[in-house]
Amino acid sequence: MKRVLLIDDEPLARMVVLEYLQGFKDSIEVLGECNDGFEGLKAIQQHQPDLIFLDVQMPKINGFEMLELVENPPAVIFTTAFDEYAIKAFETHAVDYLLKPFSKDRFNKAVEKFLAQKAAEQPARQTESLLEAAAQSPAQHERIVVKTGTKVKIIPVADVEYLEADDDYVSVHTKEGSFLKNKTMSFFEQTLDADQFVRVHRSYIIKIQDITRIDPYEKDAHIAILKSGAKIPVSKTGYAKLKQVLGI
Repeated sequence: MKRVLLIDDEPLARMVVLEYLQGFKDSIEVLGECNDGFEGLKAIQQHQPDLIFLDVQMPKINGFEMLELVENPPAVIFTTAFDEYAIKAFETHAVDYLLKPFSKDRFNKAVEKFLAQKAAEQPARQTESLLEAAAQSPAQHERIVVKTGTKVKIIPVADVEYLEADDDYVSVHTKEGSFLKNKTMSFFEQTLDADQFVRVHRSYIIKIQDITRIDPYEKDAHIAILKSGAKIPVSKTGYAKLKQVLGI
């Protein structure tokens, strides 16, 4: 018996999924319904479902942002409207996606596809690849969602001063403090606006407009002084990037 959660802010959409799932009551158990990404995150942590039906466009945090916060994500069938970036992510990495409004026949095919998957297929790895692909969407570039204990914090990219590598995480530094995100420096280097952020060191990405000055430091290295007073090491390669961006 596969255990399933429904995560969608539209009650009618959840009702349709519940109705269609009646045809699979011998093989699927519905654990519950969630009205937004916050509820979904808690429910996934509590119940550890095998599959979630997930809407992308939800209030507070969207479906992609919610998935980023799940340590061992389940398999995903999306029930949503989506943009061109998401469609590529869905087609490559999701179990399936259902464009609202969808028919019972189309729904059945998606569920049957999930049930036919081999146990060896790893949803966590599949979902991680999905998020990497979805991150190419401009809509995913405007904020960073992090977990702080049991709470979820949304950080607008405009509030980020710099990012620092921290073992398997990245420390996102803001005026309010620093927050850990389970991503790589390469991920942020590829997704952040190159006109606003530059990777000046293998362990640092800084916001260009927060730089107050750049001082020489040992051989070919430099130090960038930010408005906050933070001193960020700048490598030889990073300095070349900075000069190009700043036009000096």
